[in-house]
Amino acid sequence: MESRKRSNSNNHDRLIESDVVYPAAIPFVLVHLALVGMIWTGVSWWSLSLAVGLYIIRMFGVTAGYHRYFSHRTFRTSRAGQFLLALLAQSSAQRGVLWWAAKHRDHHRYSDTPLDPHSPRQMGFWFSHVGWIFSRTRFKADYSKVPDLAKYRELVWLDRNPYVWPLLLGFLIWLALGWEGLVVGYLLSTVLLFHGTFMINSLAHVVGRRRYVTGDDSRNNWLLAIFTLGEGWHNNHHHFQSAARQGFRWYEYDPTYYGLKFLERLNLVWDVKEPPVEVVRGESRLRRQVVEKIAHQLAASFSVEKIAAEIREAWDKTPSLDELRKRAGDAYAHAQAAITDIHLPQLPSIDELKLRIIESYEACASLDEIVERAREIIVENLSLHLFDDPHLLTVG
Repeated sequence: MESRKRSNSNNHDRLIESDVVYPAAIPFVLVHLALVGMIWTGVSWWSLSLAVGLYIIRMFGVTAGYHRYFSHRTFRTSRAGQFLLALLAQSSAQRGVLWWAAKHRDHHRYSDTPLDPHSPRQMGFWFSHVGWIFSRTRFKADYSKVPDLAKYRELVWLDRNPYVWPLLLGFLIWLALGWEGLVVGYLLSTVLLFHGTFMINSLAHVVGRRRYVTGDDSRNNWLLAIFTLGEGWHNNHHHFQSAARQGFRWYEYDPTYYGLKFLERLNLVWDVKEPPVEVVRGESRLRRQVVEKIAHQLAASFSVEKIAAEIREAWDKTPSLDELRKRAGDAYAHAQAAITDIHLPQLPSIDELKLRIIESYEACASLDEIVERAREIIVENLSLHLFDDPHLLTVG
């Protein structure tokens, strides 16, 4: 069994590796290697200041543009403002605006399932960090996922020519500031920008705290929020994706949101959406889909096999279990009803189920609903297990 698991894991790793389009990754690798040029260009305070400035400005393009505007439409702007925001976002050299938005919408639609473009749970750290960008199955933008954006010809042109502006920007910096400006100011900031953005994909679903029940692995991470201008409050964001503000509490710094509020004062953007009070407090009811997903996860955290083994052990010692055995022999529905009716100390209690949720999350308005559904699932799985177990169904 263990060797089969290792074999399946190795096959999965080989499948992921073969899915990467290596020629497409060559420019990405060359940009990293070009940083060796700092040995010859030198590093001065002005070039480092340029790198920091370009990092912050272009990170704002990623977070406010790619993410909060194009992916989630959390504020509004003019068509000209939209185009400029797309230019700023694509200066990060992180593919086209429609590609970015389409993939990110898929991430939320299928978060941490096999259809998620970059789930570390499904694909591991390195593939979710960078490999997925060059994946054959993820390489092209599906414009049907972003019909609200694909209707703009200028955005389609930018998406189909994603590196024209980054290359032009690099050329202009080299022309004005020479090799040190290009290598240190531009290329170093670009590489840092790559990995600052990618860490949200690879780490914000692994490291941090989960405040809200979201049905996925999203977490809040204060350190990532520093490097990404507020994107580190990832669990908040997955809890309520429609808000331009991702730092829900006063102490959760969100520079992208502050920048958007400043632009709103200048009337360059408007309708900057806030999370409702009940959402921040965790008082809003969860969607049925999320309740079902969390209930299945909670039920799976208890071993049906272990519970069945404990019932087997107690079988001869508990007279009331004879009724369960007889009814289980009649039909699956009878077995499930019997398990529900008869007191079985081996089954997790409502309080035990609640404790597991409370240990994992700070707020959950649908706690009772999740727990009741999880217990139903455990009973369903246990009745199936008992029904298929000849040892338990044999009437002696």
